[in-house]
Amino acid sequence: MVLLALALLTVGTYAAKAAGLLVATDRELPLGLRRAVDLLPAALLAALVVTQTVADGQALHLDARIAGVAAAGLAVWLRAPFAVVVVAGMATTAGLRALGVG
Repeated sequence: MVLLALALLTVGTYAAKAAGLLVATDRELPLGLRRAVDLLPAALLAALVVTQTVADGQALHLDARIAGVAAAGLAVWLRAPFAVVVVAGMATTAGLRALGVG
């Protein structure tokens, strides 16, 4: 279900971007607006990750998953390869769960 929502949001985002460019073919977007539009898919993905990590529709859950996302975020900030980012988040979450944190 989450993957379907992610796919639909991705297609919708790019369709909206394409529609704007098709409507205004003779004009170019200002640089600041172009940068903002280019960042929309990443912002939507980040919002989905955070929502799926801390909420279940009824309440917020602050547990080992938050630390895993933080570790992955730190790895991204340090420009680690994608595999390292995934392993850092996974290992942090698994390690804290093994210690009984969440």
